[in-house]
Amino acid sequence: MIDKDKILGEWDVSGIPSPAYVLHETLLADNLKTIDKVRKATGAEIIVALKACAMWNIFPELQKHSDGATASSLAEARLVFEEYGSPAHTYAPVYTEGEIDELLSYSNHITFNSLSQYERFGARARRAGVSCGLRVNPEYSTVETDLYNPASPSSRLGIPAAGLASLPEGIEGLHFHSLCESRPEDLRGTLQAVEERFGHFFPQIKWLNMGGGHLMTHKDYDEDELIRILCNFRACYPHLRVILEPGSAFTWDTGCLIATVEDKVCNGGVNTLMLNVSFACHMPDCLEMPYKPAILGMHEPQAGEKRWRMGGNSCLAGDYYDDWAFDGGREPQVGDRIVFRDMIHYTMVKTTMFNGVTHPSIGIWNEDTGFRLVRKFGYEDYKGRMS
Repeated sequence: MIDKDKILGEWDVSGIPSPAYVLHETLLADNLKTIDKVRKATGAEIIVALKACAMWNIFPELQKHSDGATASSLAEARLVFEEYGSPAHTYAPVYTEGEIDELLSYSNHITFNSLSQYERFGARARRAGVSCGLRVNPEYSTVETDLYNPASPSSRLGIPAAGLASLPEGIEGLHFHSLCESRPEDLRGTLQAVEERFGHFFPQIKWLNMGGGHLMTHKDYDEDELIRILCNFRACYPHLRVILEPGSAFTWDTGCLIATVEDKVCNGGVNTLMLNVSFACHMPDCLEMPYKPAILGMHEPQAGEKRWRMGGNSCLAGDYYDDWAFDGGREPQVGDRIVFRDMIHYTMVKTTMFNGVTHPSIGIWNEDTGFRLVRKFGYEDYKGRMS
């Protein structure tokens, strides 16, 4: 892997409009090399999960380094079909009568969350030539944050082993998803649970979808161990198509959210930089997970260092995050850029227009040609979402 810290540390963002999400093409290309390594070494199909990043301007590049894309709604399936240029692998927790026919027209695989949903729509899917699967719940997960753990015994997502005595006619695949930014050992434990609970169905199916959460492009991820796990599994079940659908891995640490300091306040002894972006509106996972994002040129405060809170521009009282210190003890000024790192996946797809605050633009950075503006948002975007 390339040295992303070095590349980002030398990145001059002074000429880029703010606020803006900016994808760095060099960093994306490095991630795609890792994806290709796993695809070629294992024969597994790796497809892009739009729920993490639906930036369709980069679909032509992702298409070269993947085996398709997966959708979680009618809108995502249509975007895959129209902009990715192929039918989608589709899974949603529930399908509706008003959308199912159009959704099937954009899909070549569909996973049902329950037996009742398959009973309702399965025959229609088969008539449309779409391969049908069921989502199963292995009741095993190493994810510690409940909000992101879909594998509890009472989860609404997937069928537990006790609820699946036999496979209905026409089911060609099984799908599980219980990882989140996980490592190979997490997949190994999950696969063991899946084999114990559902392995007796493997001779009856054609494909097994291992879901997302495989963070194979993280600098600390051992992709060679992932390759060993997948190769060993495929040796045991050579008739199965193995499918992985990572979301974050494709665009992990490939770009930033560029903000500007608009004011400085100090109340109750707390130094706050008031920014032109919002944690609640533009970086929601920071508050939901929660997690503290890295900021270029800043670090965790040490004893005696001046601390700075980052304050968002919405009226939500909790729209802020603590604390950072500037490298070299630098004193920030109004107009300075604040560059939040790793802000491409699970940001743009989860933003809101709460308060009508200015929505960050979207752009792409190329080391040879510089910045290219892809999308700028304005009043009509906000008005168009209201009544």
